[in-house]
Amino acid sequence: MEPVTHFLTGACLARAGLNRKAAYATVAMTLAAEAPDLDTLWSIDGPIAAFQHHRGWTHTFLGIPFEAAIVVGAIWLFHRWRTRRSNPGKSPHAPVRWGLLYCLCLIALLSHLLLDWTNNYGLRPFFPFNPRWYSGSFVFIVEPVLLLILLVALIAPSLFGLINTEVGVRKQAFRGRGWAIAALLAMTALWTVRFFQHQKALRLAQNAEYNGAPVLRVAADPYPINPFHWQTVTETPQSYQISTANTFNNTIATGSQAETIYKPPTTLATLVAKRSWLGEVYLDWSQYPVVMETGIDPDGLTTVSFRDLRFLEDTVLYRARGDAPPLSGTVYVNSDRRIVRMEFNGHVQD
Repeated sequence: MEPVTHFLTGACLARAGLNRKAAYATVAMTLAAEAPDLDTLWSIDGPIAAFQHHRGWTHTFLGIPFEAAIVVGAIWLFHRWRTRRSNPGKSPHAPVRWGLLYCLCLIALLSHLLLDWTNNYGLRPFFPFNPRWYSGSFVFIVEPVLLLILLVALIAPSLFGLINTEVGVRKQAFRGRGWAIAALLAMTALWTVRFFQHQKALRLAQNAEYNGAPVLRVAADPYPINPFHWQTVTETPQSYQISTANTFNNTIATGSQAETIYKPPTTLATLVAKRSWLGEVYLDWSQYPVVMETGIDPDGLTTVSFRDLRFLEDTVLYRARGDAPPLSGTVYVNSDRRIVRMEFNGHVQD
């Protein structure tokens, strides 16, 4: 998921009652809920390095205990600085319990892994012991409905607190517990609806007719907001069928309404490109890769493109059929079958 949803989820988890157990619980859980995305710092080494390490060590069960320690360590340093500057007689509403705070950070970090699993990019929680990518593929990476639920849960208590202040009601030390619990339950309900609609979309794709060709495997990828709208990918021996499924009325676009992408031939240029840094990283991650020659550029270099068919839907966030499709790469090969340049998401790897 995108960062805002992670931050809001961590805050809601804390406000659901955990902030009453230990001081700094809200700030610690909010930070920990987004901490795994610090792997974006790999972008300093270029787009392919960022792609290789995104959702890597920081998104594993092995890595989160260390991340929790880092977050708690930062809070401890802040606490030391704060206590030296503040009134010694003034204490926080909740006790300072560092061991419990560490456990709460672990919960927030696990929420990050769970949220990332729900979308179709996936993650490798058991790496390095198991390099397999896992993805639920039933929630879009930016889900406005989920964002609205979490925002309302965090803002509403403050708005009602202002009203209570106006009428002279005493301010509570901990507010918003009921709203936070309701938001987490609503998130679970949203996931449940989307999970079962995802299963229906898979069945529609599996049972559709593809001119008598056997179905090897299918995938269903979500659109934002509408839980009944899915893009499906069906692999047959010779091609991929890209369709749109509507699970509300149990229909799927087939035949002339769908798009057929034939599996491209393997050439010397594509073989070289697959063995490149970009090629190895991409094929390790991609579940439905299409690697093909797309022409000769003005410098006489053969261009080889990498696409993942799970990300062909056009949304309000990006145009998958445009000039810069998301999560795509290009390798440029010269006449000597040597790699001259590599690009990912339109950015050149130095």
